[in-house]
Amino acid sequence: MLTGLGGGTVLAMSAAASSASAATLATTPTLAVAMTTSDPVLHLLRRATFGPTPALLAEVRAAGTTAWLDAQLAPLTKVPDTAMDAMMSRWPRLGWKTWEVRERLTQFGSWDVMYDLLEAHLARALFSRRQVFETTVDFWTNHLVVPVPSSEVWDSAHLFQRDVIRKHALGKYSDMLNAAARHPSMLKVLDNSDSHKKAPNENYGRELLELHTVGVGNYTEADVKQSALALTGLSVDSESGLYSYKPQRRFVGAVKVMGWTHANTSPEGGDAVATSYLNYLATHPATANRIATKLAIRYVSDAPPATLVSKLAQAYLANGTAIAPVLRVLFLSPEFAASIGQKVRTPYEDALASVRIMGLTPEPVPAPGQSELRSLLWLTGTFGQAPMGWPAPNGYPDVAAAWGGASGMVNRWNFHLGLTGNWSLKTMARPDLTTWVPSPLPTTYAALVDALAAKLLITLSTTQRDAICRFVDHAPTDALKAGAAAVTWRLPYLVALMLDSPNFATR
Repeated sequence: MLTGLGGGTVLAMSAAASSASAATLATTPTLAVAMTTSDPVLHLLRRATFGPTPALLAEVRAAGTTAWLDAQLAPLTKVPDTAMDAMMSRWPRLGWKTWEVRERLTQFGSWDVMYDLLEAHLARALFSRRQVFETTVDFWTNHLVVPVPSSEVWDSAHLFQRDVIRKHALGKYSDMLNAAARHPSMLKVLDNSDSHKKAPNENYGRELLELHTVGVGNYTEADVKQSALALTGLSVDSESGLYSYKPQRRFVGAVKVMGWTHANTSPEGGDAVATSYLNYLATHPATANRIATKLAIRYVSDAPPATLVSKLAQAYLANGTAIAPVLRVLFLSPEFAASIGQKVRTPYEDALASVRIMGLTPEPVPAPGQSELRSLLWLTGTFGQAPMGWPAPNGYPDVAAAWGGASGMVNRWNFHLGLTGNWSLKTMARPDLTTWVPSPLPTTYAALVDALAAKLLITLSTTQRDAICRFVDHAPTDALKAGAAAVTWRLPYLVALMLDSPNFATR
């Protein structure tokens, strides 16, 4: 778990203040923020979105958590998102077909459309009203991994996101798996586009078993070899860049993987054989357990209860691999309700939650390549977690232990200070921080700190609150006067210190 948060902002101040504040704030997120997230509505929003905001909190309280969740699980029909839809017009190239990317960009292999994709991915995570959908898109992006940017997918990665991940994120995993197996991006990244009956490439056949479906321990090396044979012929047309089934490359003859067998008698029938194989894997109990476990780790706990995993796996199989019903069971389960304090934000989640709680809104349409979203993309890279940036097929780790490094933590702290001081993402509009100070002015420093924490939707312990007061050189009970440093030039440091806390880091 992350410990000792609170020193980042103080690094910008004096070393003595840093030592005092960091030492006092040091504690585990689980212990520090149990009271922060005990509100069931806040608990849901901290897990099911990229960060609660006061407006969203009010919306869910008014609608009720179950009604809000049900709408979120049917976003296209129940959650209007007109502002986000309008914003997407900033990236018209995301609608280009593969041949258009090749034809219309002057430099072959240009990464421009991939950067459009990454900017749009960040924008949707930050500003879309369909937050459960966007977190699910991010989950699947990290499951069926296509690294972006990459020269292998320069002309097709945006279509993989649209036609594989976003199209099926809340639908049936069997459909998503079949779509991925016939998408040029996946076929190129995992080398199946070059696989041939005379020289089968085992990369995709292996990762399909190990990472995309049943998982390690449920198959043998012989299964991997047969898996590769079952996928021969699924390829990419070199001229158009589109999926192409190539019967001339197809292995013909009986194939057997785990409990699945097929006579596989003709080259022309190989595409249908692959569908049979993929559907078998998608509906396998081991796949159900693997998907259930990964969803529970993402949304519930780094070590989720076996009872919950079992319920989710049952829901997955009972609903024909559909994901929306699984998520409904997850979020309405007693195990989810009891999981307060058991997840810590990854660096990427921390950045998004910080931008959302600070109330930043989209900038005016920028010059190409000069957007604040591009700046945010680079910043997440310094945290070690740029979206779609994991180069290996296993995806970013989703547990707290993977993200406790000192350099990444300091970068996150500096990012918080840049946000609160309006030194980062400067052309994104945001409320003036002085408007966070209540009027009339709180009478004590303790009351000021509590009011600012409430704006961040966190609750501080008395020990933490008193340490923050000492950071601005006052006792909690000291009288707060107009014009004091804590409500003027030191206000950004004060708020950033709270963003650095384990209370905000815990989701």
